[in-house]
Amino acid sequence: MNYSYVIIDDSPESVMETKAVAEGFSELTFVGSANNYEEGLNLILEHNPQLVFLEIDPKNKKSNLSLALINELYRYLNVIPKIIITTSKKDFAFEAIQYQVTDYLLKPLARIDFVKLVLKLKKATGVSEKVVETESLKEEEDPKTSFVAEHETPTVTEPLILCIKSYGDYRYIDTRDICYLQADNNSTDIHLSTGETVTAFKTLKHFENVLSFPFVRIHNSYIVNSNLISRIHTGNAVCYIKNSAAKIPFSKSYKANIDLIISEISNGNYLEI
Repeated sequence: MNYSYVIIDDSPESVMETKAVAEGFSELTFVGSANNYEEGLNLILEHNPQLVFLEIDPKNKKSNLSLALINELYRYLNVIPKIIITTSKKDFAFEAIQYQVTDYLLKPLARIDFVKLVLKLKKATGVSEKVVETESLKEEEDPKTSFVAEHETPTVTEPLILCIKSYGDYRYIDTRDICYLQADNNSTDIHLSTGETVTAFKTLKHFENVLSFPFVRIHNSYIVNSNLISRIHTGNAVCYIKNSAAKIPFSKSYKANIDLIISEISNGNYLEI
């Protein structure tokens, strides 16, 4: 399936960089670009793209680019395009969540960001994720669910299986069983809900690139499975893992990710007392 997109960014260099990465994906079709609020709004209304790459913290403040553009779209469109925020700071991540954006990508954009985005879009229309090896990302489309009508409930996809390969040894891990990942120099310790620890000879940065939500990096040394968090103590800057004595620290530089986790939990079947 192809997805048409526009880029709204006050920086011509950023527009070219975003377009250059996107051109590596046959699924993405470029429609046009704009460098300010008014031109961006007109571009979207005229071409009705499926995706909008939007800068919300412009260097040129006169461009008026911000999340307010999303509100304006609701005045004219019944179906809002999927909004992908592209900016250099994490400062607006929590606010962006309130606008229900599809993704929040930090500049400079990397190819892996678009790999994850395309996989997420395909998953929404029925692509079944089978196995992701630590060397590369692979996707497989289920022909029975390649298209889901708007009124139908999407097919539940199979859990992501992580394959750790080492000298002919294939270790398969259901990612739902991963509590957290911990950096250990150039390797990563994967802590499972069974209490077992599996070592992969890949950096934590590698896993940050290949694992999407609910896996969230909260520290230079830790990525957590946010589905298995039982408690977040912002005063002590630690997360607690379900059915475990583990206390995972988070750092100020990843505070926006903690806010994301808190927001996602509260958006579910949730009661605050």
